[in-house]
Amino acid sequence: MTTLPPRAPYTAEELQKLYPKDLELQLVQVLLRHGERTPVSARFQNTGLPAFWPYCSAVRELKSAVLDKSHYTTFEWKRRLETFGRNDEPVVAVGPKGQMDDVCDMGSLTDKGRQTTYQLGERLRRLYVDQLGFMPEKINSADFIYLRATPIPRALESLQQTFSAFYPASAREPGPDGRFPNPTILTRSPSDETLFPNDGNCRRFAALSRAFAHRTAERWNKTDEMEYLNHLYGKWMPEGSRVAVGSRPRLSGIMDTINSTLAHGPETRLPKEFYDVKGKKIVEKIGVEEWYSGYKESREYRMLGIGSLMGDIVARMVGSVEKSTADGEYEVMKTAGQNRTHIRFGLSGCHDTTLAAVLSSLGAFDREEWPPFTSHIAIEMFRKAKIDRTLEPSPKSTIPAKRSWWAGLLGTTSTNGTPPAGIGRKKTEELTPDEKNKLDGYYVRLRYNDEPVTVPGCRIPGNHLEGDESFCTLVSEPVSTCCRAFRRSRSDKTNSVQSAFKAIVDKYTPTNWKEQCRANLDRPATATGIVEPAGY
Repeated sequence: MTTLPPRAPYTAEELQKLYPKDLELQLVQVLLRHGERTPVSARFQNTGLPAFWPYCSAVRELKSAVLDKSHYTTFEWKRRLETFGRNDEPVVAVGPKGQMDDVCDMGSLTDKGRQTTYQLGERLRRLYVDQLGFMPEKINSADFIYLRATPIPRALESLQQTFSAFYPASAREPGPDGRFPNPTILTRSPSDETLFPNDGNCRRFAALSRAFAHRTAERWNKTDEMEYLNHLYGKWMPEGSRVAVGSRPRLSGIMDTINSTLAHGPETRLPKEFYDVKGKKIVEKIGVEEWYSGYKESREYRMLGIGSLMGDIVARMVGSVEKSTADGEYEVMKTAGQNRTHIRFGLSGCHDTTLAAVLSSLGAFDREEWPPFTSHIAIEMFRKAKIDRTLEPSPKSTIPAKRSWWAGLLGTTSTNGTPPAGIGRKKTEELTPDEKNKLDGYYVRLRYNDEPVTVPGCRIPGNHLEGDESFCTLVSEPVSTCCRAFRRSRSDKTNSVQSAFKAIVDKYTPTNWKEQCRANLDRPATATGIVEPAGY
């Protein structure tokens, strides 16, 4: 599966089951994989596949901010891509029919990718605005929405496309100056990026990744399955090279080109052998093992690969419970002391490796299919309806609530450049009884491509909503003597009775990601030894 076939909107009966009346939705954080794109590098030109694809009409409509004397204005331009000619001279890159415009760079979001991410935004609006009434129909500011993207353009552009459908122009009301305020989109430098597994800037994680890739190669390179792939693709491999996990191109690179071509038109197709159904299943099965088995087996792998992001996600949940700026408001507010706007919704533009890593680190990725383009995970936090939340702004309001002097006195504000205080990063076992009580009555549920998934540790009695194991308690609830015995019976596997959502994530949230990325470099990186199961 390459392009995600979206399911039909939830029926009234499905909504009633998915969103029980005794729970109220409080915070939604959506991680979305970018839409369809071109391959990240040119491969298999010996099959007649063009190196450059004409599916990026957006490059005719580029805009940049330029300074005009004392104010900024917009400079509009179109881009043509230049490359090397036969004798090393510069030439304009062209598509399969000689197209000079609309030509995509490697790894670019294509016109189809823009369409599918826009359609994702429409589906999110249908659910959270039209069906649930959780988000307002119209807004005059996006300051209660947390927007973030990786530094890779296709992720940022997919985020923008999704947001533009979630709140189209017709749903954006002008502010005091007569125009809708520019939304804040957060980005990081590549060395600080944790919205995807950053093996380029985390040396220890890179070593662990190589170890698991090597183990996958040893398991699969001499099997009948790999021989079958060589029968399909071998004639187009470089001379003297066979299809293998670590071949050139790598098996994951072959998968990248297959999936990218499948998502687009007949002008950019490989020979039919590449689309053999059995062969594609084998490629994806091996790819999933190579890239994601480490998250299921190694706590260190989880910690360095995706733990920092998961720590951020949980910290925003706790900030939402505490009603502090740690819910994401701190990052999007313009200045300290500005009007309060509690964060209700988050959108993060990221990648396939993000989504599968998040699910695998929670023990909830039990499939062999690679995440399709425009896949998404909705991480939803609920509270019991009886909990009093009189300070919560109305979901229908488009006007931010004023920040009170009383809230400032209580320490819920933060100054620019200083992270807000709170218990979000505090380990569960270090929480005081009063701090645990604050988090009691809250539940977390994940939906991957609109289907709920269940974290294994949340199946334990006391760690889920009665009658539905997909609703994981944010912290463990008090349990009966029988349930404590049940937990003890599983202690060899879980290594702890703390298995509610925050406690599960705490176990692989780094305390200092950059330092821990530089730690253990003198230790061997292996994919063997004691398995530390994910999701407990």
